[in-house]
Amino acid sequence: MTRLLTNVIATMTEMREPQKVLDRAGGKPVAVLKNSQLVGYFVPVEAVQPPENWRHATMDEVMEGLERSRERVQPVLDYLRDK
Repeated sequence: MTRLLTNVIATMTEMREPQKVLDRAGGKPVAVLKNSQLVGYFVPVEAVQPPENWRHATMDEVMEGLERSRERVQPVLDYLRDK
């Protein structure tokens, strides 16, 4: 039994009209089945593009996050240093 990575499913017959499949999926990936067997995924662009308001962290923000986590991860770093 194949585990599907999405809860939206379409058959190969339904893929004759991909716009209808996209509209029904609401921006989520679609598992495409043929004879009840998974053949692939149809992934709309909005499912893989980050929202426009996302941005990359600056180097200062990354360094600040590392310093905040230093106390918590230091025992692991010490352990790995000996390996």
